[in-house]
Amino acid sequence: MRLKMCSIHVKDPAAAHAFYTETLGFETLMAMPEYNLFIIKDPGADNNSSPGLLLEPSDNPIASNYMNALHESGLAAITFGVPDVQAEYERLLAAGVKFQGEPSEDPSGVSAVFDDGCGNFVQLHQD
Repeated sequence: MRLKMCSIHVKDPAAAHAFYTETLGFETLMAMPEYNLFIIKDPGADNNSSPGLLLEPSDNPIASNYMNALHESGLAAITFGVPDVQAEYERLLAAGVKFQGEPSEDPSGVSAVFDDGCGNFVQLHQD
């Protein structure tokens, strides 16, 4: 058994797709704008072995309430691993991404949290 796909609810899947691919550097696994369907994958990952991340519309009231409650609480909806949080923080900050604060270290490691502009906070965690 392996992870095939997971999802994150977003306000606008097309805008989220642009942000996640153009700014963050993920690659498109599937894009069907006519169906508001966008799935991304890790950069350089094989299409058959990499789990997809579905940028799911938050048009369901339950999903919307959950997404909004997480955001209002300042909690990250998803965590992405990076080799160097400080370097990624600086790259994304230069690209205009809004962070909750500078990278910090705790017993779990180094991390930083940013707003994806699509309804979610995202945590970067150092691999």
